[in-house]
Amino acid sequence: MSATLAASALLCLAAAGHAVSLPAARFTLVWQHSIEKIDWEEDYVAAGSWLCLSGARIRGTGAGMEPPDDAVRVGAVYAYRPAQRWFRSLDLARSSYVEDYRLCIDGRCRPLSTWIPVSAGATRIGPCPR
Repeated sequence: MSATLAASALLCLAAAGHAVSLPAARFTLVWQHSIEKIDWEEDYVAAGSWLCLSGARIRGTGAGMEPPDDAVRVGAVYAYRPAQRWFRSLDLARSSYVEDYRLCIDGRCRPLSTWIPVSAGATRIGPCPR
C-alpha cells in the first residue's frame, strides 16, 4: 500500500452521539479477557469500504481462551489467521466493568475512550464512507 493511500484512508468510530475519524489504513485492536486478564490482538487493514482481518494473537491461554487449531505458538503467544476475515465494520460492546479496548495505530496504543467515552456504549469501527 502506498504512503499516499495510507495517509488518505480514514477510520471512523461512532457511538451514541459521538463520531470521530482517524487517519489510519492499518490498525490493531487489543482487548483483555475479563477473567484471565490476557490480551487478544487483531490486525486490520482498511480496503475500500471493508476491513480485512489480516492476523490475530492470543497472549496466553486460560478458561474460554483456546487458540484455533491452526495457531502457531511462539513463546506464550499464539498467532493465527482467522477464517472469517472481511467485515464492513466492527461493533464493540463496551463496559466500565472491564478494561477498555485499545486501538493501536502506527505502533501507538491508546484506550478507545481517548476518542469515544465508554459511557457512549456500543461503538462501531469501520472505514469512513467516501
